[in-house]
This record gives sequence, structure tokens and C-alpha cells, in this order.
Amino acid sequence: MLAFVKCFSLKRAKHPRGYEDPHVLASETPFTVNEIEALHDLFKKLSTSIINDGLIHKEEFLLALFRNGSMQNLFADRVFYMFDRKRNGVIEFGEFVRSLSIFHPYTPEHEKSAFMFKLFDLHGTGFIEPHELKKMVGALLGETDLELSEESIEAIVEQTMLEVDTNKDGKIDEEEWKELVAKNPSILKNMTLPYLK
Repeated sequence: MLAFVKCFSLKRAKHPRGYEDPHVLASETPFTVNEIEALHDLFKKLSTSIINDGLIHKEEFLLALFRNGSMQNLFADRVFYMFDRKRNGVIEFGEFVRSLSIFHPYTPEHEKSAFMFKLFDLHGTGFIEPHELKKMVGALLGETDLELSEESIEAIVEQTMLEVDTNKDGKIDEEEWKELVAKNPSILKNMTLPYLK
């Protein structure tokens, strides 16, 4: 019985929770096996930066993105939420690779656009409402040195709604979002990591 327990422990240590075979991940994403192995090295560094359990916790994610593990930021929270596909409060290796694949240069623009739409759709209703847009604009501005007044942010939201909400129902649906992205492709500029080319 002890030999069985030791064998199980060794297997578990070799492949932590959430680990997936690089060949399987390569077949499901635009990444090559070599890129996935490099991502696994990065994942191991991130997942042991605070809690050494082979999973990326929110604090580790924030530390990696912002060099601050306790920062409160809606944008970072949303990205973490989108990466945590199992909704278990941590990012496993397979989730990490699949989520990062959205930023690969070979990922189609319609997938990048859909990811951004979900990022802005804070309540998961299938629509971006003005208050959601306002919160995300504020969060994104918080990532820059640009400071705008509450009135300026409100004006940006109102103007965006006037231009994008073509059916005038007070919210942005996926079709309206697609039209916005088609007219303004620079919206997806940050959705591609250039060093993956």
C-alpha cells in the first residue's frame, strides 16, 4: 500500500493539478509544442511566486501584470476572471495556455473581438451597458498616466453609445460591437503579443 501511495505522490508532483500535455494543447491552440513548453516554464515561475502549488492565484497574477499582488483593478480582475475558465479561483496550466492563445498573432480577429466583448460585458448579459462601459473605460485609464474627470469619462461613454448603439436600445450588442471593431481595428491592437510572430 505504501508503494502505491508513493507512486501516486510522485505522479502528482511530476504533473501538478491542471497540467495538460503540450501536444494536446498545441492541437487546440495556435501555439507550437516548443512555445507551450516555454509557456510552461513561465507558468511555473508565476505559479510559485507567492504560493508554491502549481496554480496561479489572483495575487500572483496581479504581481506578474502590475508588480503589485494586492492591487485593486477592475481590468485585472476581468482578465483574471476570463483566464479562470473553471471559475475555481485559480488559473491552471491548460487555462493559461488556452487563454493566452487569444493574444497569438494567428488567432482570428473575430475571436479577439469576442474576447474583448466578454471582457467589457461585466454582468455576462450578452450586452455592454453604459455603466459597464464607464467602469471599463475608467479601469483602462487607470492603467495610463492620462487623468480624465468624471464628466469627461461620462462624455466618452455617451458619445460611444450614440455612435455604436445603432438600434437605440441603450446597450451594445455583439453585432454592434463587431461593427465598432470593423470601423476601428486599432481597438484590437493590444490583443496581439508581437513577440509571438
